[in-house]
Amino acid sequence: MKRQLISAAIAMAALVNLSAQDETPVYFTTDQMPNLIKCLPAPPDTMGADFTHDIMRYMWGKKQRLDPKRAAIAERDAVFTYEALFAEFNVPFGLVISKEGTPQIWKLLDTSLRTTDQMRVAPKAYYMRKRPYVRFQEHLLTTWEEDELRNEGSYPSGHTVRSWCTALLLSEINPAAADTIFARAWMYGESRVIVGAHWQSDVDASRLAASIGYARLQGSPAFRKQMARAQAEFRKKTAQKRK
Repeated sequence: MKRQLISAAIAMAALVNLSAQDETPVYFTTDQMPNLIKCLPAPPDTMGADFTHDIMRYMWGKKQRLDPKRAAIAERDAVFTYEALFAEFNVPFGLVISKEGTPQIWKLLDTSLRTTDQMRVAPKAYYMRKRPYVRFQEHLLTTWEEDELRNEGSYPSGHTVRSWCTALLLSEINPAAADTIFARAWMYGESRVIVGAHWQSDVDASRLAASIGYARLQGSPAFRKQMARAQAEFRKKTAQKRK
């Protein structure tokens, strides 16, 4: 009887563990992903030409805030959820992305980003680069982000890693729209400079980081299978739209 109870407890624990994994699946663990501290150069110090360029781009970003339309886009891009991010790609991608309407595409994006999101944690903590609005003691355009971001490292940009990785994934699903997809992702990274949350060099490095993560995803059989499902779903959905 005691053995049966122990076996039942083990089985229940296994089920709970599987359930938790289903809620937040990843293709690779953090240790299995590339270490960005080793992959990427350190952010610029405060004495060289690269940092001067960062300052000039920060000033450029403040000027962009004077354009109400561009400022509104930058504010939308600051919302750090998958739902908000994917919605910005609906038009360039050519299809509305949603859990209900495109479940296979959504699953691919969700699982892939959960996997690549892990990579930014170590370099942020390692370098603890001061954000531009903190260095200049000014406000962000998106003032509601200030307290949350103040004590988090600026390098690299999590928003940019997400958006560029999303563009890489969506352009593999729909190669014909790659130009518009990447144009929107580029703008998304610029939005982080415009609001004052990141230096230009943070954003530049983040596009490389996303590409490194995307390359690692290719080594997962589960990723390749889900990509095939997402591509098939896209073909089916767009064929229905043409009818």
